[in-house]
Amino acid sequence: MSAFRTSADGLLRLSDTGNLADRIVEQIGRNVSPAERRSWSHSLAVLGQDLADTGLSQVEMLVEYQLPLTSKRVDVVLAGVDPRTSDDSYIVVELKQWSYAESHEGSDTLVAVEHARGPRLHPGVQVELYCEYLTDFLGVLAEQRNPVRGAAYLHNANDRDIRELFDRQPTEQSRIFTKQRRGQFLDYLRTHLAPASGAGAADRFLTSSVRPSRHLLRYAAQELKDRSRFTLLDEQRVAYELVLHAVEKARSADRKSVVVVSGGPGSGKSVIALSVLGELARQNRSVMHATGSRSFTQTLRRYAGKGSTRLKNLFGYFNSFMSAERNGLDVLICDEAHRIRETSVNRFTPKARRAEARSQIDELIGAARVPVFLLDEHQVVKPGELGNVEVISSYAKQLKLDVEVVSLHGQFRCGGSETYEGWVVDLLGLDGGEPSVWTGDGKIDLRLAESLEEMEAFLAGKQTPGVTARMSAGYCWPWSDPRPDDSLVPDVQVGGWSRPWNVKSDRSVGDAPGSAFWATDPNGFGQVGCVYTAQGFEYDWSGVIIGPDLVARDGQLVTRREESRDPAFRSRKTVSDAEADLLIRNTYKVLLTRGMKGTIAYSTDPETREYLASMVKVIRPVETVYETAPGDDLR
Repeated sequence: MSAFRTSADGLLRLSDTGNLADRIVEQIGRNVSPAERRSWSHSLAVLGQDLADTGLSQVEMLVEYQLPLTSKRVDVVLAGVDPRTSDDSYIVVELKQWSYAESHEGSDTLVAVEHARGPRLHPGVQVELYCEYLTDFLGVLAEQRNPVRGAAYLHNANDRDIRELFDRQPTEQSRIFTKQRRGQFLDYLRTHLAPASGAGAADRFLTSSVRPSRHLLRYAAQELKDRSRFTLLDEQRVAYELVLHAVEKARSADRKSVVVVSGGPGSGKSVIALSVLGELARQNRSVMHATGSRSFTQTLRRYAGKGSTRLKNLFGYFNSFMSAERNGLDVLICDEAHRIRETSVNRFTPKARRAEARSQIDELIGAARVPVFLLDEHQVVKPGELGNVEVISSYAKQLKLDVEVVSLHGQFRCGGSETYEGWVVDLLGLDGGEPSVWTGDGKIDLRLAESLEEMEAFLAGKQTPGVTARMSAGYCWPWSDPRPDDSLVPDVQVGGWSRPWNVKSDRSVGDAPGSAFWATDPNGFGQVGCVYTAQGFEYDWSGVIIGPDLVARDGQLVTRREESRDPAFRSRKTVSDAEADLLIRNTYKVLLTRGMKGTIAYSTDPETREYLASMVKVIRPVETVYETAPGDDLR
């Protein structure tokens, strides 16, 4: 795991020479602000001196320790020997330079900090969650009775200036100390750490296996069982049973295998993923779920893991497994696997790890005895995404692994209409088929709007309690940051009509939800979603704005990459015209297949509107009478 490691004595020597911050940056390999450097220089020196004054200068300090499978970092983990039992002893320390803090509007989990914008997490809660996460995922802690303790050290604060923070009952993982309580803090350190070398304990901590613990899996099994309302049909059940069979075969035959599940939008891939996750957790198998989509993972954490931080931790990202133990998991469920990239390296990756980076497929296959990939090849919408059946299967076969491929043919989105999905694929020229006239099939309601005002009014009329409607568009308009007054800029402008894009970040802006929740939060209506926030989700009624990057000319749809505002399309050296053409078509395939009950489309180009009008002539209207069904399952 990534951390800067030194003894308390070594840290003080670096602090005295002024080299401490440089050494930490060199080790963890990321950009650091001057404020963070100052914080290290001050706070770490205080903690190092406290350890030295207590005779604990040989205790190991793991500074800026990166929590496994996440990008989150802990200020310090102290590693040493328990003076009573001689076992390994670990203390997570969260260092705060706060001088004044109070409860945020009476909350016992949020605090208001002087000179800070917005509420912060109560430091006791913060360090307690770190301890819980480490206990849940580090094998070295799994069998210990008191595996890790936690303390928040507010070394600049007096008790009276943070007195409301003491209202929360402390635990062994959430103690709070101030400079006024330094004597108590030193006693606390002496109680749990002996004046002996912590090198062995640090070695075992840093080289520990990383996997969900048994008690976490028991908890997850119960939670997912209580919330699950999923019924798997036909190929869905086949895929589910194949995954479970592959897990059992891998265990009994000591043989690694790969399962690839391919299906279109709404075929049930995510239902299978969550069902497998729940069942394997009940079987006490070591299992995790990962995606390459921030929006999708954050939504799963919010809804599948609702109310449970521990359950949320089972949902990660594809780039979380760069340093994962080989075959450390029984099963890794890779949902939305069409979003797999060439490597997991990004701008936050330490320089030391970039040179040794493997392909992302290799990392994901290597992380589990049975890696499971669920994908839709027509949903590759971003340059660099390469997940498809052929690529994954070929890579697995090169490793001489067994490969099971399951194709899902059912349709649970678009009114259950496979015909509509096929019509969209043919219209966009994605599978070699010829476009045909849509006459309706009695299942899905497809309409064309005469204007965006008409589209929005139609969708607004559908947006009622239990019924969702959203507008989305191709990336053909600029995307501004929020204004200083926290309002969104109406960048999507067509004639006299304008609306803002969905929020860029995960933080809400005014009433508009963060980007990860645009598709699921009722306040998402009113912003225009992009493909990256719409992908993986569905809503009852979908409005699609077809921008100038896809137009009809001479009776066929052609793409115009120069009309795209997606920064990824700027360089023809990075993305060829052929690649851009496919990505733009795939984008509209995704957007046109989000609607559960109906889709209404509008093109900004007059000739394209005429072309679409010639291709949509509904003879057979929708026959199904839809009932409002709050809480319909995500499929």
